[in-house]
Amino acid sequence: MSFVTTPAGDHVAFDRYGPAGARGVLFVSGAGPTRADDPTTTRTAHLLGERGIQASVHDRIGRGDSEADGPIDLERELFAIETLAQELGGPVVLTGHSSGCAIAMLAASRIPSCAGLVLWEAPIGQFDGGAPAWWDAVAAHVAADRLPEAVAAYMVGMPPEWLDELRQSPAYPRLVLSWIPDGMALAQIERAGLSATLRDVTDPVLALIGTETFPGMAETAAAIAEAAPNGADEELAGAWHTWDADAMASRLERFVHGEALNAAPRSS
Repeated sequence: MSFVTTPAGDHVAFDRYGPAGARGVLFVSGAGPTRADDPTTTRTAHLLGERGIQASVHDRIGRGDSEADGPIDLERELFAIETLAQELGGPVVLTGHSSGCAIAMLAASRIPSCAGLVLWEAPIGQFDGGAPAWWDAVAAHVAADRLPEAVAAYMVGMPPEWLDELRQSPAYPRLVLSWIPDGMALAQIERAGLSATLRDVTDPVLALIGTETFPGMAETAAAIAEAAPNGADEELAGAWHTWDADAMASRLERFVHGEALNAAPRSS
C-alpha cells in the first residue's frame, strides 16, 4: 500500500501493480467499495500487472485507508484521480465501475495523460425522474443529517438485498458521505447531457456491459458510444454489475495497447 496527497490535502491509499511508468489503468470504483472488499478489481489489476501494464486500485476518499471526516465533495475526488494519474507517470486509461464511470468521465479532460475511458455499466439515465431529482432528494437528507434516510434514498430502485448488506457494515450510515461525488457526478452529467460531457474526449471511449445485466444498461452503453467522438459499446463476461476479472484484464490489455474499439460490433 502506498499513499498520495492531493491538492486538497487528502491522503489517498492505493495499491500499484506492474512496472512503474508503464502504460497504465486507473480504476475508479463506484459508491461503496474499498480495496479490501473488492477482490474482483484487485484480481483484474494483478492480472494486468503480470502482463506488464501498470494498474492502480485506490480507496476512494473517506473509505478504507483513505480516511477523511465529513462529507466528501466531487472536486476532492477529482483531485484524487488527477494525483493518482500523475503518480503512475505514463499514459492512463481511466476505468470506471458503476457510478465511478460518471466520475471518470468528468476527470478525463483534467488529466493530460488520459489515454481513454473504459466504463462498466454506467447508471446514467437509470433513475425515475432523472438523476438530478434523485440526487436532490439524497442531498437533502445528507444536509439534514438524516443519514439512514440518505442511504435508502440513494439505493432506490436497486435490489433490496444490497441495502440489507449495507446496513451490516460498521461504516453504516456514514458511508453515504463518500457517495456524494457519485451523486453529484451523475446529476451533473444528466443535466449537461452525454454529448456535451464527452464531446471533448477524443481518446477512445468503450462502454461495457455484462452478459447478464439489469434493464436499461445496454441502452445506456449504446448512448455513451454514440455520444463519444471515438466511442463503442460491447458486451463482456460478467453478471449483475460485476465483471469477470480474466475477461476484463484481457479486454483492458487490448485497449491499452491500441486495440481499442474494433474487437466487436456495436450492441445497438
